[in-house]
Amino acid sequence: MRKFSVPRLIFASSSSVYGNNEKVPFSESDSVDHPISPYAATKKAGELMTHTYHHLYGIKTVCLRFFTVYGPRQRPEMAIHKFTDRISRGEEIEVYAEGRSRRDYTYIDDIIDGVIAARNLNCKYEIVNLGRSDTVTLSDLIAKDRTGVREESEDSNAAASTWRRETDLCRHIQGARTARV
Repeated sequence: MRKFSVPRLIFASSSSVYGNNEKVPFSESDSVDHPISPYAATKKAGELMTHTYHHLYGIKTVCLRFFTVYGPRQRPEMAIHKFTDRISRGEEIEVYAEGRSRRDYTYIDDIIDGVIAARNLNCKYEIVNLGRSDTVTLSDLIAKDRTGVREESEDSNAAASTWRRETDLCRHIQGARTARV
């Protein structure tokens, strides 16, 4: 980075670093010293490495903690994709804990806006949450998914792809845009 005079490092971290932190909403100043998965541990390690490079070499750094990113062309094993696909095929959805789990879903366009804004953030080293602190229960997500798929099937353009259904559904779920960065 020093060799090529890179003006700023933007690191994609994750809300997974918060682990079992019960304090909600999460804050960038919360302790993240007890990850509960290898993925969270690698994200925490990445944040530590970027801080070390900032400290040693003065590289301006922004660590963005993404919260459950969704949208077109997301990975097929992610909940919104799986649920939309199964509902559209009339299949059952396997739900754990009666659908009480909660997630802070962040639409991909909001993540992109946050990354672009981070390029111009005036800081030396900063950690920023990219989420809304507004969680949705799994049961509410599924109910809205069923409604979105049902509305689409009544539409004359029923051949729309799964990712389009996901996009429309997720915009319906989210409502407001990410405002943090």
